[in-house]
Amino acid sequence: MKSSAMVYHLVAFLVVAIWGSTFVFTKMLLMAGLSPADIFILRFLVAYLLLVLLTSITPLGVGSRRLLCRTWRDELMMIGLGLTGGSIYFLTENAAMLFTTATNTSLIVCSCPLFTMFIVRAVYRDEKTKAHELIGSLLSLAGMALVVLNGHFVLHLSPLGDLLAFSACLCWAVYSLIIKQVSATYSPVFVTRKVFGYGLLTMIPYYLLTDDVINCEALRSADVICNLLFLGCIASLACFVLWNWVIKHLGPVATTNWVYFNPITTIVFAAWLLDERITPYFLLGAVLILAGMYIAARR
Repeated sequence: MKSSAMVYHLVAFLVVAIWGSTFVFTKMLLMAGLSPADIFILRFLVAYLLLVLLTSITPLGVGSRRLLCRTWRDELMMIGLGLTGGSIYFLTENAAMLFTTATNTSLIVCSCPLFTMFIVRAVYRDEKTKAHELIGSLLSLAGMALVVLNGHFVLHLSPLGDLLAFSACLCWAVYSLIIKQVSATYSPVFVTRKVFGYGLLTMIPYYLLTDDVINCEALRSADVICNLLFLGCIASLACFVLWNWVIKHLGPVATTNWVYFNPITTIVFAAWLLDERITPYFLLGAVLILAGMYIAARR
């Protein structure tokens, strides 16, 4: 049991490490001329088509090839996953950065483990919040703030932008809650395919209501194609399947706590690819995050 839990925590760490790098690759795609909505659509489309192909020719498809869920209630929950883990989450997160700073957005969005803990405990009254879980989560939250602020302790408040970032934070918390319910009945591969499918479908109203058009000119660049393939195949397809699998075994609270680690990998990749500087505040914050996660995970 203990060795199995270590495997799940290791997988969660790897997934968050990859997701931390996506901010850097997304920034490169934005600089190449793609919009945030375009990046979301293209990465999810690549992931969805590849997942359909894999489930049709490999054993991954066992029990995952069915079109609909067993009940309409379950199907509605899958739509909720597509909204909270796909279209609404990415739109609110990206839109937040149009009205507020990236620092504010990161601080609010990466605090989702704390909200996940409270929401799960509120819905599942039999699951009590333990003192070590709350202390560890707050310690990791403080470390995450140090990493994101990186020595610049000035926040520029923007009600609309901060509200959008908080909406993205709540979206991921609700996504984790729904995953906890559906993972007992459906396989992670089937659930992930539903997330991608409904995430794409629920983006249609956005394109109907705006004049956003995918920049096909940018897709002629080999670097853009490689970045999109990484985001679609690795950061979306592989990571979503593994994340949903870990939630099934560890639960939403323990799994989502790893989101606190996200800014660490983001800054490491930014220092490597974008020549951004690592400061002592980053190192202190990283230590607090790891200490908090260790305390929260203790039995």
